[in-house]
Amino acid sequence: MQLAAIIVSLAFVTVGTALFVRAVGELFRYVRLGQPVPAGSRTANPYRRSVTVVKEFLGHTRMNRWGVIGVAHWCVAMGFYTLLLTLANAAGQLFRAHWVLPVLGHWLPYELFVEVIGTLTAAGIAVLIVIRQLNLPSRAGRKSRFAGSKSGQAYFVESVILTIGLAIMTLRGLEGALAGVEHWEPAYLVSYALVAAFRGLDAATLENLVHLVAMIKISVSFLWMIVVSLNTNMGVAWHRFLAFPNIWFKRNADGATALGGLLPMTSGGKPIDFADPGDDDVFGVSQVEQFSWKGLLDFSTCTECGRCQSQCPAWNTGKPLSPKLLIMSLRDHAHAKAPYLLAGGGKTTEGEEKASAEQLAGVPAAALAEAERPLIGTAEEGGVIDPDVLWSCTTCGACVEQCPVDIEHVDHIVDMRRYQVMIESAFPSEAGTMLKNLEKKGNPWGLAKKQRLEWLKEVDFEIPVVGRDIEDLTEVEYLYWVGCAGALEDRAKKTTKAFAELLHIAGVKFAIMGGDEKCTGDSARRLGNEPLFQELGMENVMSLNAAFGEETDDDGNVTEESKKPKSAKKIVATCPHCLNTLGNEYPQLGGDYEVIHHTQLLQHLIDDGKLIPVTPVEGLITYHDPCYLGRHNKIYTPPREIIASVPGLRNEEMHRHKERGFCCGAGGARMWMEERIGKRINNERVDEALSLNPDIVSTACPFCLVMLTDSVNGKKNEGKAKETIQVVDVSQLLLESVKTPADPAGPPESQDAAQPERVN
Repeated sequence: MQLAAIIVSLAFVTVGTALFVRAVGELFRYVRLGQPVPAGSRTANPYRRSVTVVKEFLGHTRMNRWGVIGVAHWCVAMGFYTLLLTLANAAGQLFRAHWVLPVLGHWLPYELFVEVIGTLTAAGIAVLIVIRQLNLPSRAGRKSRFAGSKSGQAYFVESVILTIGLAIMTLRGLEGALAGVEHWEPAYLVSYALVAAFRGLDAATLENLVHLVAMIKISVSFLWMIVVSLNTNMGVAWHRFLAFPNIWFKRNADGATALGGLLPMTSGGKPIDFADPGDDDVFGVSQVEQFSWKGLLDFSTCTECGRCQSQCPAWNTGKPLSPKLLIMSLRDHAHAKAPYLLAGGGKTTEGEEKASAEQLAGVPAAALAEAERPLIGTAEEGGVIDPDVLWSCTTCGACVEQCPVDIEHVDHIVDMRRYQVMIESAFPSEAGTMLKNLEKKGNPWGLAKKQRLEWLKEVDFEIPVVGRDIEDLTEVEYLYWVGCAGALEDRAKKTTKAFAELLHIAGVKFAIMGGDEKCTGDSARRLGNEPLFQELGMENVMSLNAAFGEETDDDGNVTEESKKPKSAKKIVATCPHCLNTLGNEYPQLGGDYEVIHHTQLLQHLIDDGKLIPVTPVEGLITYHDPCYLGRHNKIYTPPREIIASVPGLRNEEMHRHKERGFCCGAGGARMWMEERIGKRINNERVDEALSLNPDIVSTACPFCLVMLTDSVNGKKNEGKAKETIQVVDVSQLLLESVKTPADPAGPPESQDAAQPERVN
């Protein structure tokens, strides 16, 4: 028995180790196929990056949001990395059944550690196996987060972990029996029951059992290594190694998710100068090798857990986009194409083959066939990613927020969109109207710029306009960036007027731009039209810098003498998309401002006693988190505190809220595209709200306001919602409560203010 155990184990160890070393080399070469990234962008602040990795791993900061699943996974992960010494111990037991590790072998803390972690590993994987079985696609269909995952690979990995966990505890029992343990003692904290079970066997039998179980532990461990080495696209296994570098190289060294502003568009690791692009510049991604090396690392790190899929608004409403399946498709395509690329295959910018036929002669036929597939294309065209998948994304960020290994889904989707828009001109036709309006009129509705100031006629107090009433913003505390929706869309204008009146009541000095400002370019950028975003953005930055009293040179750069600190350039916005673009993306264009959301300022004014809600607003309210306010900018508390300050309101959260909030369907330029597949996202969200039977649905974003109002009105017409239900911005609720109709005189500041009309 002993000789057979040694031979079998050594065979597995030898083959497994050799294949694993080869696989690591293959993965390294594969990742290097990706494009470079801007210097320092993924390596700055190595200490903080290292701290982030340790914190995310040891604390399981993403996984533990999922309760028992997170705890079970933590147990399995700790066992995988900390019980490696038990493998060395098993190797020694192949040769001598009584063998233990020097020094550590009989050290009580180590023995207790093995007992506890070994038990937790087996228990943890058992819990995960049960959870998978309860949520199989055959049971839950699309609602299963495992739908589309490679279940066979998952079963294999789960079986291996369970077998190894049980082998560790079995060996502990056999060790105790061989040692002649007669009574329970701390060293056999958990395994004593096995010690007692084996105690009646003779020494020879116990020794043979030790050899057998040690062989099973070693062989199964290295069988796993052989299988994963032969399948370098096996994310459910490789994420155990790749998650660490993927987290270390994440976009933000401080651990923040890859949300908020998009990264500047680059080619060959350098930002593209759209005023004078280079001849070799590549716009967007049309081939998998045009993703950055971090993108290729992302794809291989995906563990197929489906947390992104379970939160995706597109997938949850019957659309073909699953962030998980998208990443899996890119991963499998990249790995299948890798032999062709590693042989020098690929195309130059002129479309010519880089490698000769002789160089490609040894490339497998499957890799050559994979190289012919278009990255974006229908099933009939053999495409890797279907256009309907690409254009279903709302860029809500739920996938990025939930991913436990920090995959940057939104960046990859936008990169593919950029090529489709800028090179192929292939995008939903309705979005073309929006782009033309932005190009010609500077706003997505195509309205004349003079209409940006028309709402001023509907308020009964003076609002200074830069360039008309005041020379610059040095005379006021805030620039109120009204935005396109706030100035031009009727429903959003009610928010604009309510917020302006609240600032007037509170005595806040503010001003607005003079109407020459353009759309911030949020929708253009997320659709993929980067040059248009930059054109709009640079015009706005120049206007804003001038409004803040900064002078520019002939190249449009702010002179050092006139440059003001960020704290002196305060902007407040009612639109989260404007907030995100102004605050997170305009610094890329030379505009560095302190930007806050109107709910943050209103909460501050309430706290300072400058706004006092006194009039009750009766009813049950539920609040919808805008994606670009919540997930993208982590602003969750201020709107809720405003609601809590209004007397009479009873707040009840929807099932999906805050980090798990469900999108309204307008982000990622989807505001301007028709939904033709599945259920409308705004209807899904409103159905969730109506399940609470609220009197008021509130939000803090003009896009969300439009989408939710449209759906609620549709439900009213169908008789599925009560006629009295209202959809309003939190500022409208606050204004209604701050104003006191019982006092004929009213507060001095708001004496002439008109009561805002509620959204119905």
